[in-house]
Amino acid sequence: MPRPIEKYAIIGDCRTAALVGDDGSIDWLCMPRFDSASVFGALLGDAEQGHWSLRPADDSATSSRAYTADTFTLVTRWATADGEVEVTDLMPQTGPGDLEDLVSGSDRRSDVIRRVRGIRGRVRMRQELRVRFDYASSLPWMRQVGTADAPVLLAVAGPDALVVRGPRLAPHDHRHLGEFTVAAGETVDVQLTWYPAHRPVPDPRDVDDAIASTERWWRSWARSCAAPGAYDEAVRRSLLVLRMLTHEETGGIVAAATTSLPEEFGGARNWDYRYVWLRDAALTLEALIHHGYTTEAEAWRQWLLRAIAGDPADVQIMYGLAGERRLAEWEVSTLPGHAGSSPVRVGNAASEQYQADVFGEVMIALDSTRHVSADHDGFSWSLQLALLREAEAHLDQPDSGIWEIRATDRHFTHSRAMLWAAFDRAVCAVEHDGREGPVDHWRAIRAQLADRIERGGFDAALGSYVQYEGTTEVDAALLQLAQVGYVAYDDPRMLGTVARIEQTLLRDGLLRRYRTEADVDGVPGDENTFLACSFWLVEQYAHTGRLDDATALMDRILAFRTDLGLLAEQADPRTGRQAGNFPQALSHLALVRAADAIAAARGTAAEGAQASVARSSRA
Repeated sequence: MPRPIEKYAIIGDCRTAALVGDDGSIDWLCMPRFDSASVFGALLGDAEQGHWSLRPADDSATSSRAYTADTFTLVTRWATADGEVEVTDLMPQTGPGDLEDLVSGSDRRSDVIRRVRGIRGRVRMRQELRVRFDYASSLPWMRQVGTADAPVLLAVAGPDALVVRGPRLAPHDHRHLGEFTVAAGETVDVQLTWYPAHRPVPDPRDVDDAIASTERWWRSWARSCAAPGAYDEAVRRSLLVLRMLTHEETGGIVAAATTSLPEEFGGARNWDYRYVWLRDAALTLEALIHHGYTTEAEAWRQWLLRAIAGDPADVQIMYGLAGERRLAEWEVSTLPGHAGSSPVRVGNAASEQYQADVFGEVMIALDSTRHVSADHDGFSWSLQLALLREAEAHLDQPDSGIWEIRATDRHFTHSRAMLWAAFDRAVCAVEHDGREGPVDHWRAIRAQLADRIERGGFDAALGSYVQYEGTTEVDAALLQLAQVGYVAYDDPRMLGTVARIEQTLLRDGLLRRYRTEADVDGVPGDENTFLACSFWLVEQYAHTGRLDDATALMDRILAFRTDLGLLAEQADPRTGRQAGNFPQALSHLALVRAADAIAAARGTAAEGAQASVARSSRA
């Protein structure tokens, strides 16, 4: 059986990331970028697909783990009958010696550091290394290039090379094994460095400096966080996850660090999330701005403007980390899948879909950054004008919707509401920010969209908005109608929609995106509850006086976090298992929004209580 998703930690350098199991094995690592081919792929198969294990040789050893405060430095303490050790795992941030790499923008190296420190007694440690480049399709040529006192193992295959420094590893049946003993007070360091095979072997890192500088970098970033106000620890860790998933050079925010972790174990709902969805990134942007991270907001704004520049008709719903457009989807035969869930996919065919809501997400994001970023040359506004003209040309076109259905396109209510939001933000830009544009025309389009939504997207008999025109089904995306300002949170139409969502989409207390049995998406099988949607419901409750319900649901969702505070895309409330890609940006940003909503509701409730006391005193 594969290790459950929730048993993994993430370490990373804001360019790529590794998943480290609680058994001490790195089972997923793509180098040098999040969307590069895997070097270790056991997460989507078994050890044969590549992994790097470092743990006590005693199989009965027990462990506990934690991140050092406000960092992604993972510290695992192992205890055996003979002693205790700490294993510190991290991927160092760019240091002073890498200035040339940073300026040139080239991917010259990517590092993983694993430090073993003896705490008590003596502990025999075991390493197992299986390097499998290119999604386990390429077995490397490996050779020893170091000395007896300073072993160095080199792995090369095509464009990729790895160098491993530390205790000697010996070949054994297409893997490398080694053991060493660590006594109390001793330290043993192991380093793995990826680099392009045509370049010279990079120098080793100064491990003490790498650990210290990396922890300073993360803590400095965390100190800039505006006080959350509710669920502080969960919010801080979520914001750190969002920063981890933001590429350091390009500013692109990947949806998750993995591909093809299943939405249904053993099923075919397995997708590649290592790309930048405009929708997810725009929502992440709002959360970062709210918590004081204007530098990141500006970096993402610049990424967005580069990515969508050109013909507005070519705008996609997702891009590569640097704005790449070609994300062709293909199936990876060399990775059998997590828990037998196949196929494993690289690329994402949804990049070719028309999803009307993306116009709204982009306009909302740029509206948010308008007040914290400069736009002296007017480039952003001119691009928005072009996007609005493109959106207007497709007002009546059915689309694939926020859930990226792979069946018949529909007139989704959420998509129409996001188009409404696009023109609403354009009107606001003129009315409040002094931008120039055909505001009367935009007001007319906004009214036209609202009329279309009310006629086709609202079912008066049910007292609820519906998923798309001509159905009585609802989906959790309807909760965003209030979030974008289309309708008030406490409007009777919205409250009726919430009631309908509660009746049909709750499963053991958490929300599904929609009823898969309604066969709207064209994909076989079922899926688990969607964590972001449940957080959206928390937000709705908090805005409508249901603070106790909001808090209860928030606490229930947070109980599914890993011991390190991480969330995947989905969860099975019956077993506690996490499902889908991991860790997922949308889950964590929805957590932040939900916590902010609860904090605001508590503040409003406290103000109301104080006012009531004051009135009583006057009486």
